[in-house]
Amino acid sequence: MSYTIEVNNLNVSYFGNKALKDISFSFDTGNLIGVIGPNGAGKSTLIKAMLHLIPIESGNTTINDQPIKQIRHKIAYVPQRSNIDWDFPITVIDTVLLGTYPNLKLFRRPGKVEKEWAHHCLEKVGMQDYYKRQIAELSGGQQQRVFLARALAQKADLFFLDEPFVGIDVASEKMIIQVLQDLRDQGHTVMVVHHDLSKVEAYFDELILLNKEVIESGPVQKVIQPETMTKAYSMDFNKMNKMGAQLS
Repeated sequence: MSYTIEVNNLNVSYFGNKALKDISFSFDTGNLIGVIGPNGAGKSTLIKAMLHLIPIESGNTTINDQPIKQIRHKIAYVPQRSNIDWDFPITVIDTVLLGTYPNLKLFRRPGKVEKEWAHHCLEKVGMQDYYKRQIAELSGGQQQRVFLARALAQKADLFFLDEPFVGIDVASEKMIIQVLQDLRDQGHTVMVVHHDLSKVEAYFDELILLNKEVIESGPVQKVIQPETMTKAYSMDFNKMNKMGAQLS
């Protein structure tokens, strides 16, 4: 599971407006990587563009010199909760079982082995007692845990999560970050779109600071220098830190 993630000159526009401009960076895998930046900076767009979930103008993403399309089965993606239809009539266990399909042969349905694995993934996120529930019956934090369990069920090497901590309870956030850090410790790569600056030092090994273009990338302490953060957010970083601490 040793890879290098490389993004080269990635450009994305929406209706003629530049959303991402000449994005380039590289990271060794086996890290927990945060994507930070102000509202409208293109953080979610970056994840989607890397995974070819939206059209791109130019550029490419490779993992160990292989195009994303060739290793898609090694990648798990958890979208923003606001982009999911929570009224869709599906149970918790069936949601997690969807994560097993990429590893099944064509026309094969999940069997006993896959169901046991799905229950194990639910146990990892503390949701095993809810397996018969409809996902619409769950709280925001519980829903996010279930979708993380679905990602775990894929047995992926790389995990991409878009704002997983928005609108969830403190206990769920602690559970999720522990699972993500465990994945990192096992050699997996995790990339997370994140907004709470007060927690980046505790949560991440590496950061990408974005404002439609890469302001800085690399180890956390290198990125969160006051002058660098001020450049991205156009306000005093020390004030932002105090605001974040008060809100957390």
